[in-house]
Amino acid sequence: MADEQKIDLENPALYINRELSMLEYFRRILEEAQDDRNPLLERVKFLAFVGINMDEFFMVRVAGLKQQLAAGVVDIPADGMTAAEQLAAIRKMAASLMNDARKCWYSDIKPKLDEAGIHVLEYKELNDSQREKVEEHFQEVVFPVLTPLAFDPGRPFPHISNLSLSLAVIVQEKKGQQRFARVKVPDTLPRLVPIKRSSGGVRKDGTVPFHHYFVWLDQVIAANLHTLFPGMKVVEAHPFRVMVRMSINEAMPARIRDLLIENLEMDRNDVYSIDGQLGFSSLMTLYSIARYDLKEVPFVPATPKVLDGRYDDGNIFAAIRREDILLHHPYDSFMPVVDFLKTAAHDPDVLAIKQTLYRVGRNAPVVEALLEASLNNKQVAVLVELKARFDEESNITWARALEAEGVHVVYGLLGLKTHSKIALVIRKEGDSIRRYIHVSTGNYNTQTAQTYTDIGMFTCDKEIGADATDLFNYLTGYSEKTNFRKLIVAPINMRARMEALIKREIEQQRKNKRGQLIFKINSLVDKGMIQLLYQASQAGVKIDLLVRGMCCLRPGVPGVSDNIKVTSIVGRFLEHSRIFYFRNGGEEEVYVGSADLMPRNIDRRVEILFPVQDARLIKHLRDEVLATYLADAAKARSLQPDGSYTRIKKSERESGLNSQARLLMHRPIEGKEKEKEKK
Repeated sequence: MADEQKIDLENPALYINRELSMLEYFRRILEEAQDDRNPLLERVKFLAFVGINMDEFFMVRVAGLKQQLAAGVVDIPADGMTAAEQLAAIRKMAASLMNDARKCWYSDIKPKLDEAGIHVLEYKELNDSQREKVEEHFQEVVFPVLTPLAFDPGRPFPHISNLSLSLAVIVQEKKGQQRFARVKVPDTLPRLVPIKRSSGGVRKDGTVPFHHYFVWLDQVIAANLHTLFPGMKVVEAHPFRVMVRMSINEAMPARIRDLLIENLEMDRNDVYSIDGQLGFSSLMTLYSIARYDLKEVPFVPATPKVLDGRYDDGNIFAAIRREDILLHHPYDSFMPVVDFLKTAAHDPDVLAIKQTLYRVGRNAPVVEALLEASLNNKQVAVLVELKARFDEESNITWARALEAEGVHVVYGLLGLKTHSKIALVIRKEGDSIRRYIHVSTGNYNTQTAQTYTDIGMFTCDKEIGADATDLFNYLTGYSEKTNFRKLIVAPINMRARMEALIKREIEQQRKNKRGQLIFKINSLVDKGMIQLLYQASQAGVKIDLLVRGMCCLRPGVPGVSDNIKVTSIVGRFLEHSRIFYFRNGGEEEVYVGSADLMPRNIDRRVEILFPVQDARLIKHLRDEVLATYLADAAKARSLQPDGSYTRIKKSERESGLNSQARLLMHRPIEGKEKEKEKK
């Protein structure tokens, strides 16, 4: 205890800045694009992810810091960096990251795509036939949606929307006077314009590959600007892209750059001069090409054995009554979740369905099942989160469709985003009712269920069912409930319960030297939780943290975090599941759910952690899931005390365990009946 008290856990040196940690995560994604062991189009996908993530980072995180700075708000994070210091460090890291991304594209991936028959061309590289087709496309499709905006004493500088790509155009009148105009590159059209593909000749194996050709939309517009300014001479045109920062091409003259900076009221430090195309998010277009030889081998998700045989002659509820059922997506199929809701929609004994929806996507069989339930006179109540970033439009559309069919739709609690993932089915059985629950770490989205790793569970546990009812009453009505039986719910009791569970592990370590924590999460930012983990490490608790993205804790600091190891895995699937393992002196407890250890998740969102109580399922999560991740040598990176991440040598990675590949070959969990047969 004396040693623990000597170290000031408020010391900013013990914390990594969250924004810089996020950029380190983008660096790990870029490493996957740089890794030539990955299939070529998978590398393109990772490079596009870097672009998409950087855009969001600047729009949300950097914009927030700039607002703090402008308003004079002093909000110093645990690491002690001011907003100005963070912005300066971000500029340096972001510039380095973008430069490396461009080098990866131009020097490595693009030449390999050319060799594979996928060509992203500059406009000047088009042959006569290609140019003719592109100009025809411009006249028919592009020209009608373009709007040139002049800037002169009679017309103010045009509004530039976030994420917009534009051309800064200089035109000259017949009298010789030059004028400035802005032409927005329409975001309603693909930025990579496809050109008719052509045969590449016969391969040795007798197949005929097709060559795919694309050209950049902004270059097509630039080459045809004369049609927008008839009678004027187009002197020059330069692309620029705005999103809090401004990206410009290196060829842009200083006078045009200065005009943009002045009229956009930008800080010169926020101008990034780039040699090449601006932004890589549009490269995702290439991933849709049907070149399966350049992608990961497809797989068929498994169906847990307990659900084989169509759920006891078609009754999934009988299967759930027999035992809790764990699903690990995308390794396990998401269809049992859809079938659960569709069965409930048509089962004459089902009285009501209640569900939270966060991101369901545009094609949503889960919502269709709820609509069917309402048409079949089931009582249906749905909480639709309208503040799910980038999914607002589709969520509003589905909410209106549900309301139109008589579904009770609510939109959450004032000031709290509802991020929990839960579905509750109330079924009449004899003279009583039984509650069937599905809880998960992931969204009810059939598309992301194929690319995100998430864990869900079916149960009809009475106390979890009662908690689920209380939760929905809290969401749809009025409630000052402060305790739950088995669920851990934010913002009601999550902070207190997590603190108590970690402190209990510290006590277990002091009693029997068997303290152990394994947390698998997306982000670790919350200062209070980090300090508790530091205290647990100081007490001797062995701690393994699997943190995909941001991690503000510094592992391996002498006297503070000697017993903490932090691993990040970035691979084929987006790691999205959250698992909290507590050894508890041998009486193991595992919680799974939607929450990360961030202030927003614990204090400003409705989140759920649910207990996994079946010993078989606990063993599976410990030995088959967490242990596999911790043994990863192919896609794992280890966080160092200075905030950097290291990997084992490439030669060793090639033969090392790939956790996601291993889990793809996993054996579904045996049901209880199968285990009895073995005994």
